[in-house]
Formats: sequence, C-alpha cells, structure tokens
Amino acid sequence: MLHLRVIAPPDQTAAVADLLGADPGVTHLAVLPGVARQPRGDLILCDVVRERADNVLRGLQEIGVEARGAIAADDVELTLSTAAEHAAEEAPGSGADAVVWDEVAAKTGEQTELSATYLVLIVVATMIAGIGVLLDQPILIVGAMVVGPEFGPLAALCVALLRRRPATVVRSVQALVVGFLAAMFATVLSTWALTAAGLVHRGMLLAERPLTDFIWRPDALSWVVGLLAGVAGMLSLTSKKSGALVGVLISVTTVPAAANVAVAAAYGVWHEAGGSAIQLVINLCAIVLAGLVTLAVQQLWWWHVARRVRRRAARTGVAGR
Repeated sequence: MLHLRVIAPPDQTAAVADLLGADPGVTHLAVLPGVARQPRGDLILCDVVRERADNVLRGLQEIGVEARGAIAADDVELTLSTAAEHAAEEAPGSGADAVVWDEVAAKTGEQTELSATYLVLIVVATMIAGIGVLLDQPILIVGAMVVGPEFGPLAALCVALLRRRPATVVRSVQALVVGFLAAMFATVLSTWALTAAGLVHRGMLLAERPLTDFIWRPDALSWVVGLLAGVAGMLSLTSKKSGALVGVLISVTTVPAAANVAVAAAYGVWHEAGGSAIQLVINLCAIVLAGLVTLAVQQLWWWHVARRVRRRAARTGVAGR
C-alpha cells in the first residue's frame, strides 16, 4: 500500500475527500481541517492499495491539488487492518504488478542528473572493466557491470519517451553520452598510465581471451540478451524488485563494451574498438526498445483494468438506483 498525505486548500477539501472516499482501493481516510501551515490548508491522510494508486493520484491532479497544496506518498511496509484487506480485495489486479506512473517518473527522473557521483561511478566501472578485458577476468567484468550506473538514464529515457517528456529525454541522452565519453576517455588515459608503469601491455589485448572476447564480437544473441534485459529491467523498476535489477545489470555488456572500445583505441587496435562500439550500440538500443514495449504493455493492461473498474462501478450504481 501507499500512504498519501494531501494538503488541500479549504475550497478543494470536499472534492478531495469525496474522490478518496469513493475509490474502493482507499482506506484509513482522515481529514484534519486547518492543521497545515506550509502551504496553508487542510491535511488529508489515507492509505491506498498500489493497484488503485495511479488512478487516485491522477484524480487528485485533475482537481489541481498540487497547484496550491501538496501530494506526498510513502510505501507502507506493514498494515494490520481488516479495512485494508477489504480494499485490496475490492481492487482488481495484483499489487505486485501495479505501476504507479508518478512514482516511476520521479524515481527515474532522479537518474538523469549528470552529477559528480554518476560520472565517478561510470568512470570507475569502465576502468575496472578495462583491466578485466586485459586480464581476461570475468569477475572484474561482472563487478564493473554492477558498479555502472547507466541503467538509470536508460530507464528514464524509456519512461520519458512513453510519457512524452522531451526535457527528460534530453537529460537522459546527455547523461548517457557525456558519461560514456568521459568514461572511455578516462580509461584510455588509465590504460596508457598502466602501460607506462609496466603493469599491462598491448600483447595482453591481442592474446587469446576466451572468457571476454564476446565483448567485441556482437552477434544476434547480443540483441536477444539486450531485449530480455530491457524487459527484466523495466519490470524490476515498476514492481520494485531490486534483486532482479541487479541480475539485469550483470547481464548486459554496456560498460564492458565501452571499456573495450577505450582499451583497443589506446593500443590502436581499431577493428576490436569498432566491434566493441557496435556491441555497445546494440545493447543500448535493445534495452531502450524492450523497455518501451514493456512499459507500453503495462500501460495498456492497467488502462484495461481501470476501464473494467469503471464499468463495474457504473453497473453497481445502476443496480443501486
């Protein structure tokens, strides 16, 4: 469930309370007149099952509460209430599958910021992967995949494209492009520095690397893996399955491919740099495509569920009269 805190101007309180009270997925509704100070208004508290949260939030925004008031939502980890159980039974669908679009947009929107932390993480991840490529060490490659923060902007790009938010699209693309370019440039410099220190050499890149040469040899399976990872990543994001998201991060060779581009470029092995660049583009495009399709299917499904609820409510209203 989600716990909602709504600050409503007095002239909107009745409309907000009626909206919440009429929804079968809302329970524990309380109205505290005049207690809010910033912004001034009435405080309205309630719990809503995740299956109905998106409809409730959309209804509140149609009233215009956020313009002069505020809407906040928190996850409820534990609820002991017969009323809550009844609300969950009344709401169609499963809470584990429910998509709260405002929550998803807020979560992914934070990932588009080109922050110092983001840049450091992607640079460090790519440098680790670069060493893993030279040593032919899958453990280092997997570690770099987990450290890499690039899935955040990719997920934000998918949501922004579906919800038609061009500003977020621009920020997401900027974060990806600047992040990968900075990471590859830093990895080229680190490769030269390690070579000068005698820790690595060009022959390590040209030697047989049976455990990691897949990074620069893209094939049809690269598309398949990227598409499957995109589906899993979006589902883990919308359903709050963070454990599944970790699995996604270690299944796609975005950061390792960027690292292989940098290392190969540092040593002038251009055919391998080109293959890695193709691998990188394939995985990025596959994730975005699969993410978009997954989000679109979820949107259509919950639109169908909401329409079914409206039809049932209409029939109940007619029967009541």
